[in-house]
Amino acid sequence: MTREDIEFNGEGGVTLRGWFYPAQNTTTPAPVVVLTHGMSGVKEMYLDEYASVFAEAGLNALVYDHRNFGDSDGSPRQELDPVLQVRDYRNAITYATTRPEVDKARVGAWGTSFSGGIALMVAAIDRRVKAVVAQVPMISGPATLDRLIRPDFLPHVRGNLDADRLNRFAGGEPAMLPAVSADPMGQAAMPQPDAYEWFTKVSLDRAPNWKNEITARSLEMAGEFDPGSFIAQISPTPLLMVIADEDACTPYALAFDAYERAREPKQLVVTHGGHFDFYEGPGFDEVSAAARDHFVKHLRA
Repeated sequence: MTREDIEFNGEGGVTLRGWFYPAQNTTTPAPVVVLTHGMSGVKEMYLDEYASVFAEAGLNALVYDHRNFGDSDGSPRQELDPVLQVRDYRNAITYATTRPEVDKARVGAWGTSFSGGIALMVAAIDRRVKAVVAQVPMISGPATLDRLIRPDFLPHVRGNLDADRLNRFAGGEPAMLPAVSADPMGQAAMPQPDAYEWFTKVSLDRAPNWKNEITARSLEMAGEFDPGSFIAQISPTPLLMVIADEDACTPYALAFDAYERAREPKQLVVTHGGHFDFYEGPGFDEVSAAARDHFVKHLRA
């Protein structure tokens, strides 16, 4: 499928880079869906497959790397700042609406994992978004960390974060953590075994520019981010939430609770599998079709 390499200014003038997929088999201007990846992920990690599904359905698709990751500029490298990611996402929408192929009145937001939370937040505060899909979304940083970090590990983790903050305050380099680890008891941003298996496999197969590291401060800032607290504000924008019944990375119980707090119009897809089972194979076919149909219904109608 044809795509165009693009770049645009994120918050503060940082250059963000990605791809634009023109809508197929339709007249222009056409709707647009903005997509970006989760924690440490880069666009080569199957976002091209989702964008192709949307483009084939008559939707423009704009994919980009977060600041500090992949092909986008920004420093410190490998640092996840959710506040800036929300603002960059809104800049991506602005850039998309300046393109002649795009109908600026029909914008969709799509996110997966951590960026599922970003998409929820953007849809709640930016009324340019007319439909949103949150796939296995990160609902609450505080609640997720409470569930995923053993209580007896917390003092050690907090001590390390405090030491990193002091070091950076004094001008030192940021401390780094592995994004994933082969040792489920080891220190990593995503210590789950399926996270290690997926990221290492996909980085070898199709994303050689992915790096298995993230700043320690990223974990701290992720723990401050609580997009689920905004979910009731998404209405009247139509919401589709995709939840996996074996998700060990973004706890599905938090997603179910958030969905209950969301107002209509809303739709829930509960699918069988773990957090990383939806980027290829039958899982991908199921959830990409659900997202495609949601956007076609609410953006092309």
